[in-house]
Amino acid sequence: MLWGVQRSAVWEQGFRGATQASAVLVVAALVGVFALLMADGLPALQRFGWGFLLATEWNPVTETFGALPAIYGTLVTSAIAMLLGVPAAFGIAFFINELCPHGLRPTLTVGIELLAAIPSIIYGMWGLFVLSPFLAAHVQPTLTGLLGPLPGVGALFQGAPFGIGMLTAGLILAVMILPYVAAVARHVIGDVPPLLREAAFAVGATRWEVFRHVLVPYTSRGLLGGVMLGLGRALGETMAVTFVIGNAHQVSASLLAPGTTISATLANEFTEAVGDIYLSSLLALGLILFVITFAVLAVARLLLGRASPDAAS
Repeated sequence: MLWGVQRSAVWEQGFRGATQASAVLVVAALVGVFALLMADGLPALQRFGWGFLLATEWNPVTETFGALPAIYGTLVTSAIAMLLGVPAAFGIAFFINELCPHGLRPTLTVGIELLAAIPSIIYGMWGLFVLSPFLAAHVQPTLTGLLGPLPGVGALFQGAPFGIGMLTAGLILAVMILPYVAAVARHVIGDVPPLLREAAFAVGATRWEVFRHVLVPYTSRGLLGGVMLGLGRALGETMAVTFVIGNAHQVSASLLAPGTTISATLANEFTEAVGDIYLSSLLALGLILFVITFAVLAVARLLLGRASPDAAS
C-alpha cells in the first residue's frame, strides 16, 4: 500500500512538472520569436525610424522601404473578411441548430467543416481562375456603376475592374474563416439550455428575438472567441491572398485596386531579398504582424473578461 502511494506521488510530481515545462516552453517560444524578429528587424527600424510605419514607397533598388501599404492591406482585407464572414457564420450556426431538419444537419455540418480542410493554395487558385474573372465581368462593374458616383462611399468602388484586388482577397478570406467561426458558434449555441428557448417561445418571442435576446447574450463569450479565431486566421493568411490581391505596394481608397499584405509581401520577396536592409525590412514587417496579432489577442482577452459573468457582476 505504501509503495502504491509513493508511486502515485511520483506520477503526480512528474505530471505537474511536465505541464509546467509545457507552459514555460510555449512562453519561451513566444519570447524567442519576438526576440528574433526584433533583433533582425532592428537595422531597418534604426535606419527608417517611425517613418517605416508611415512610408508608402517600397523600392529594393534604392533600398527605400515603407510598411504602410502592407499594413493597410492586411487590416482592410481582414476587415472585409470579418464583415462578410462573421454574419454568414452566425447565420449558418443558427440555421443548423434551430431551423435545419434533423436528417440534414450532419450533411451540412460536415460540408461546412470540410471547408477548413481545403488547403489555402487551392483557395488561391480558385480565386484567381474562377472568382476573379467573375468579379471582373459582373460584380465590380455593377458596384462601380451603382456605388461609384455616391459621395463618400463611392471612393471605395472606383477604378478599373481588374478582378483582383483587396475586395477579392477579402472575399476569399471570408470563405476561409467561415468554417472556424461557424463551428465555434454552432457548438456554443448548441450548449444553450433548452429551457431558455422554451421560455422565450412561451412568452411569444419570434426566432429572431430568441436569437437576439437569448442565444447571443448567453453565448457571447464563445461567439467572441470564434470571431477572434477567425480574425487571427485572416490576419496571417498568406498563399490565398498572394494569388488574388495583386501584390502592389500602394495605398488606395478603392477596394477594387490591387494591394498587398504583410504575409503576401513576405511570401513574394523573402527569397529574393538581397542586402541586409532589404532582409531586415522584411523581418521588421514580420515583427509588425506579430505585434498586430498579439494586440488582437490582448483585446480579445479584455473583451472576454468583460463578457464573463464575474466581470458583469
